[in-house]
Amino acid sequence: EWTGIVGSDFIEQAFRIADEELPSDVELLYNDYSMTAEGRKDAVVKLIRTLKEKKVRIDGVGMQGHWSIDGPRIADIEESILAFSEAGVDVHITELDIDVLPREKGMFGADVSTRLKTTDQTNPYRNGLPEEMQQRLAERYSDLFRLFLKHRDKIKRVTFWGATDRYSWLNNWPIKGRTSHPLLFDRDGNPKAAFHSVTGLRNTEAATSVDTSK
Repeated sequence: EWTGIVGSDFIEQAFRIADEELPSDVELLYNDYSMTAEGRKDAVVKLIRTLKEKKVRIDGVGMQGHWSIDGPRIADIEESILAFSEAGVDVHITELDIDVLPREKGMFGADVSTRLKTTDQTNPYRNGLPEEMQQRLAERYSDLFRLFLKHRDKIKRVTFWGATDRYSWLNNWPIKGRTSHPLLFDRDGNPKAAFHSVTGLRNTEAATSVDTSK
């Protein structure tokens, strides 16, 4: 619809209008999901370079971190961080959460109107996250933040998509009423093992050592 209303250059026009209308200290970002997919990554790099060639201000790229316990690979995330930085913008990790619940066909994408039926297979942790999964989530967050620390010169900020598991959007999407556990604080607001795995990196010499084969 934006192409029909504004034209094929609607993203460029959005950045031009924002630059003209907003205070000069407001940073202008392109924020999107699935930014580790090769086609999308390459398209965004092309967009950044095209805007810069036209002298259109773009300050950064927001990589939406709606990731899962199994993917994307750390190596793919790093590749995107490097690609966007080399294109000349800051990298922002936005909307970070890690989905630990299994997904079936039709449970991916960005259509927030998607509604699927809950089953025991898709909502297995109604009574809390088992210790094994707590540790897997903690390891996943630790791997991510080791990568972020490794590239702290390129990453401007990291923001989460929610504060506690109780209020995560993943409780209701793509299946309404599931019991999700994607954040650093549990449903009662208590820090999880994942929280300690992240904060424990502050004073660790090996904090920037990360296995990118995962």
